[in-house]
Amino acid sequence: MSRENLKELRERLSVEMQAVQSVVTDYDGAVAVRLGVNRTDLRCIEILQQRGAVSPSELGVALGLTTGSVTAMLDRLEKLGYLTRSPDPNDRRKVVVRVAPEVSQRAYEFYGAIAEEGAELIAPYSEEELTLIADFLRGSRELYERNLARLRTAPPAKRARAART
Repeated sequence: MSRENLKELRERLSVEMQAVQSVVTDYDGAVAVRLGVNRTDLRCIEILQQRGAVSPSELGVALGLTTGSVTAMLDRLEKLGYLTRSPDPNDRRKVVVRVAPEVSQRAYEFYGAIAEEGAELIAPYSEEELTLIADFLRGSRELYERNLARLRTAPPAKRARAART
């Protein structure tokens, strides 16, 4: 492959990655609307589905939220029936948060077809190709995680003042 073709292919890959990120963001936003929650609430539900029982402090770290914000979010999601809070079996002074059982069914309504079609999409790829894709996606995720951590620890930007007319 020529250098020019390789450059075009890398640019195409970059454009496609940005397009995927945009449509996933839009889709998750539409799911959040359907569930009657905000995007952070939806991300909380996703974390709970992936990890099982999670402490409120773990959620705060994962979501970049203050203790007060986590409490307000958990109150809101518990009121909607999307999660439960119970004493930690290892330390009853602590609380663990779990996704409510009904939420998995609701999530499947929105994400089940994507999972099924996604399995069909990757079915033709060889083990070597899937390993390559998985490595690329892991590297991309780690890149974003490093930069997210950097952004969360950086001081916020000063807002520009509106021009007076």
